[in-house]
Amino acid sequence: MQRLRLPSTIASVAGCGLMVAVTLALAAAPAAAQIKELPTAPEFVSTYNSLADAILALHQTEEHMVRSILAAAYEHADEHLSRAQQAIVAKNAADAKSLIEALAVDVGQLATEGDNSVGAVRKRLILGGAHHNAAGEAQGIFEEGYVIVTKAAKAKLLASSRAIAQMSSAPKAPELTAEWQKVQAVYTELTKPAK
Repeated sequence: MQRLRLPSTIASVAGCGLMVAVTLALAAAPAAAQIKELPTAPEFVSTYNSLADAILALHQTEEHMVRSILAAAYEHADEHLSRAQQAIVAKNAADAKSLIEALAVDVGQLATEGDNSVGAVRKRLILGGAHHNAAGEAQGIFEEGYVIVTKAAKAKLLASSRAIAQMSSAPKAPELTAEWQKVQAVYTELTKPAK
């Protein structure tokens, strides 16, 4: 039996067809297989790390700021308490009343992490998308924008603020001291160092 020989032009055309088929198959291969993946330039990674450091430092700075606000409110409250107790002992009803009212305001500011001017800053941060305790807010632990004071602590401090304010008309040192001890317990719990 004799093999059939194709004329050279037909063999050339068949060879070209094979080359076209191979070329098309390679072109259809995924681009990822054809392009070598390059790592991110070290300069970009370094800059991004610096940005992360700055963002985390701002987060920590906000916490320090709120702790300072709470410490100042607590010191004012403690001073008002001491002076109110002195006024009660001295039977100076007018001074005792105004000092106890000031103490109630201080305790209220502990509950709200500051006064209305601080609340305006917190609102601005919230509107800008900065939520210090976003995870805690989602779990119902913190009110929107709060940094240190939990919902439970806020409720206790506001209750103490109301109780203290009610004492201003007929202050008694033992009741005032007992309510202050509740405030101290909440404040101590809120300000203990993070684990």
